[in-house]
Amino acid sequence: MATDDLMSRILADLGDFVEVDGTLPVEVIHRLVDSGESGSPMSIAEVAQMLGLSAHTLRYYESQGLVTVGRDSAGHRVYDTAAQRRLVFLTRMRLSGMPMRDLAHYVELVEQGEETVPERLDLLLEHRDTVRRRIRELTLSLAATEYKIATYGGRTGDESPATETP
Repeated sequence: MATDDLMSRILADLGDFVEVDGTLPVEVIHRLVDSGESGSPMSIAEVAQMLGLSAHTLRYYESQGLVTVGRDSAGHRVYDTAAQRRLVFLTRMRLSGMPMRDLAHYVELVEQGEETVPERLDLLLEHRDTVRRRIRELTLSLAATEYKIATYGGRTGDESPATETP
């Protein structure tokens, strides 16, 4: 499943979980994708099902160095709990719109150790600011669209109302 498909499924599942101020309760964030707390190793098919992603996406993350995956005696991928947690994080960040290059940089920083925590925080703060800007842009776009719908009075544009301006 592509990230867009996963997002559509999650948005449909959210229903009425949005708070009055437009935020989501933290429980919803935890439910975005299963947290992978099974404690036992999983196959690629099991992890893909758990996260709602395709096996192709999981192999892509591995090929990009975002997750390290062990192999069993037959050479099949085996996702331990650390790999599962990493994939949950990657999935949540991709759902938030974080670009792959930023995710790759973040993972590099994680692998460098605790001394990179301030830089990782900066990266997440920058991403948060980007998301907030996109929300403002989309809010403006929605307002413009709503205005045009109201101006047309429900018409689809076949007729030009006298009060409408381009």
